[in-house]
Amino acid sequence: MADDDRGTPDPTPTRVAIIRHGESNTTVARTVGGPRTCSGLSDLGRRQCGRLAGRLTESGEFAGAHLYASHYPRAIETAELIASALGHPPVTIDDGFGEHDPGPECDGLSFEEFLGRHGMPDWESDPFAVTFPGGETIAELHHRVGEALHRVTSRHLGETVVICCHGGVINAALRWALHSAVAGDFELMTSNTSITEMLLVRAGRWRLLRYNDTAHLAGLPRSTNLA
Repeated sequence: MADDDRGTPDPTPTRVAIIRHGESNTTVARTVGGPRTCSGLSDLGRRQCGRLAGRLTESGEFAGAHLYASHYPRAIETAELIASALGHPPVTIDDGFGEHDPGPECDGLSFEEFLGRHGMPDWESDPFAVTFPGGETIAELHHRVGEALHRVTSRHLGETVVICCHGGVINAALRWALHSAVAGDFELMTSNTSITEMLLVRAGRWRLLRYNDTAHLAGLPRSTNLA
């Protein structure tokens, strides 16, 4: 609705674009890439970011946006590579948008080593269960991401914010915005450098505009291992 019965207009929506980082070196190496061992983007990841930057430069759709990134090098590098398309805003680092932290014991392990030591985690049935010994639970991840979204949207009410982060963070953000269960019910497979866009229409009311938009990646290999 536009106005209420008293003639008071709805507030200007806050626009939030959440971009998953480009392909990372940890994905190529098939390791658990937490904040302690992340080494940034692969060559393909940088190409993906270049495609995204070109698209955003041509469309101008996020020009003038505030630009955020998690504290992981792969997210920071992604933000830096697309900043020119937004008008060269500074990159604000907010660790609230970091990926599910595996903790120091698991960070950097190969997937095979992790499975050999701890088995396949159950990320769906109990969000409070320990899936990474010494790391975050799913419930802690979702609480952290929800706090970060609230903090950033409160700071930039009525403006546009672009956040470069991670697949798990996008999952948490969508579940929080759509008032869905923290785990289970549905599965999201968010692609590298995809755009997910939402509007905060008013307090507690989000509108999902698009999810996993990767039109700019046409013609690129899906991953380095498939190139």
